[in-house]
Amino acid sequence: MTDLSEEETRLVGADRVLAVLAELARHPEGIGLEDMARAMASPKPTVHRALASLRRAGFAAQDGWGRYVLGDEFLRLAFAHHEARPDHLRIEPVLRRLCERYGETVHYAVLDGRSVIYRSKIDPPEGAFRLSSVVGGRNPAHTTAVGKLLLAHRLYTLEEVRDWIGDEPLAAPTSNSITTAEELHAELERTRDRGYGLDDQENEQLVSCLAVPAYLAAPSMPSGAISISAFSYRTPLQVLIDDLQAILVITAAGGAPR
Repeated sequence: MTDLSEEETRLVGADRVLAVLAELARHPEGIGLEDMARAMASPKPTVHRALASLRRAGFAAQDGWGRYVLGDEFLRLAFAHHEARPDHLRIEPVLRRLCERYGETVHYAVLDGRSVIYRSKIDPPEGAFRLSSVVGGRNPAHTTAVGKLLLAHRLYTLEEVRDWIGDEPLAAPTSNSITTAEELHAELERTRDRGYGLDDQENEQLVSCLAVPAYLAAPSMPSGAISISAFSYRTPLQVLIDDLQAILVITAAGGAPR
């Protein structure tokens, strides 16, 4: 068997350090070395070396119980980058106005493969029930209003929908979730016709969403979508649909849609 070159060894080492960093981010309460090695399916010395590299860079630290957590330097860079992103700066005032109007959580999300990623989120005031979604979190595109709206601008035929789904079955978080290519294709056609996306308790029980496109990068293709995610008992989906024009006025004032 041929030995790895020095360059290939460095690459494998860098990949390992990044994998440890990604796993560390899944444990905000901290994680011990043994548990981390088990989660990574790697020897403890190997994981320890990766953690040592991250600690030297300030990307990892140990708490008072010896558990590893994300380091302050990593958090500083992540938050500074997020706060300075053009889409975040442009869209947050729109999200805030929608949140104030409806008293519900408002997201800005982008499409990434089979998922949507939440880039910005504004929660209702203290004391109100809130969603557990987080900035940087993911949800299946086909079960979310933002995802279906963005897919409607990319998948026009049943064949394209089938290719996008591939061999992996569509997840079904609730009994309302779409699970076939034919259902998704029909829903994307309806979404294109009406110009907004809907999620009627398809991703989470008791939560419905309405999404409108945001054109922050180009006038012809949405860069992402803005959604109002409402508890159905508090703000029924039909209330949002009936108030669509007001939603469009608010988003247009912030420069979100075309």
